Amino acid sequence: MSEETKPVYNDKVVRQFAIMAVVWGIVGMLVGVIIAAELAFPALNMGIPEITFGRLRPLHTNAVIFAFGGCVLFASIYHSVQRTSHVRLFSDKIASITFWGWQLIIVLAALSLPLGITSGKEYAELEWPIDIMIAVVWVLLGINFFGTLWKRRDKHIYVAHWFFMAMIIVVAVLHIFNSLEYPISFTKSYSVYAGVQDAMVQWWYGHNAVGFFLTAGFLGIMYYYLPKQAKLPIYSYRLSILHFWTLIFLYIWAGPHHLLYTALPDWTQTLGMTFSIMLLVPSWGGMINGILTLKGAWGKLRTDPILKFMIVAISFYGMSTFEGSMLAIRSVNALSHYTDWTIGHVHSGALGWVAMISIGALYYMIPKVFGKDEMHSTGLINLHFWMSTIGVVIYIVAMWIAGVTQGLMWKAVNADGSLTYTFAESVFAMYPYYVIRLIGGTLFFAGMLVMAYNVIKTVKCSCTKEAKSLQVNNEGCVEGSEA
Repeated sequence: MSEETKPVYNDKVVRQFAIMAVVWGIVGMLVGVIIAAELAFPALNMGIPEITFGRLRPLHTNAVIFAFGGCVLFASIYHSVQRTSHVRLFSDKIASITFWGWQLIIVLAALSLPLGITSGKEYAELEWPIDIMIAVVWVLLGINFFGTLWKRRDKHIYVAHWFFMAMIIVVAVLHIFNSLEYPISFTKSYSVYAGVQDAMVQWWYGHNAVGFFLTAGFLGIMYYYLPKQAKLPIYSYRLSILHFWTLIFLYIWAGPHHLLYTALPDWTQTLGMTFSIMLLVPSWGGMINGILTLKGAWGKLRTDPILKFMIVAISFYGMSTFEGSMLAIRSVNALSHYTDWTIGHVHSGALGWVAMISIGALYYMIPKVFGKDEMHSTGLINLHFWMSTIGVVIYIVAMWIAGVTQGLMWKAVNADGSLTYTFAESVFAMYPYYVIRLIGGTLFFAGMLVMAYNVIKTVKCSCTKEAKSLQVNNEGCVEGSEA
């Protein structure tokens, strides 16, 4: 592409979302550390309703999933779709509305959830006015994304954007239908569904929020940023397409595995279990495709901590998807259901996969959109990597042991058929594991503070690229940045 025809990219919105991803990551993980501490030391809530575990826990999940993870997705989508399409975003105004709208939604969530204003649905706790705002912002993201693809200069649509397409469409459908409610006031509503139907719709949404928001979306990030950082093509483009179609088809049916041993009809439970087991195939296909991208170039891991983040994230993706398929089997679920094993599984995916691939993508993206040669300190990235890796391993191992202990204690019976342990005894047995979990979570959170310092120093440093290769104009847009 000649100098005259190089597009002028809008990277102002990318910078905004990238910086807020770091900010909300710190906030969300801090809340996680606080509630982990409250489980080990309940008196820490001081009897104040707004900071009890029940109020802060949904704030934590919404902050890390939709504030941190959402900002990473918005930044990655807006950054990558311009580069692969070789055109500017479809609408700068829509991009700005999505940024400020998403931040407003996050602030309203942070205000309403500690006050107990909630619909009570997992990952969908926000009340109806905020639900409407989410739908509007998400549709605007879709318009901007598909509009940019529509005017692309390159006919080919890269596989990362197939994953982003699926995420945008399916998450919109999931959110709208799960959030259908009867408002009775500005701060309270009731679901249009009832009983087991409400549970089924909720976990159709809940698991596919994991499947499409936290999996398909971040697989799009993997497929774009891993090859860019490695400076190598993806191992198999054919495998990536197979990964996409099988994952999209199978994931949507897996939700009922959250409702094993409930009032849900047995055939529906079996359907969810079956598709959950089948999901292992595309999930491991994607993991293999990502890891083998470095085939013949493993030496890069010795000197590139950003690649370390990405490869370890992909490894956690493979491990947590294997564990998810296993936990969906009825006989295994009989032991794991309602225990902290589930918490360990969730965080192996959320911290090990989602957070670490996000951190890797942000470390790649931030210097590019701020016109810097590289991050301020590679050593600090390496330190952050080890803090994150050790922290997540401590966390999930503690929860695995706690969960298995809980399951076995709950099921233990005496010769006369009476329970061997009271529930209170099983709670008391969890104390050392909750303390260990707190240590692991605190270490992971501290790593985010290291990242924030590195980002601040990077943004403030004067190590800009040559004007020929990167020029930042007065509108905050980037000319001639990497394709």
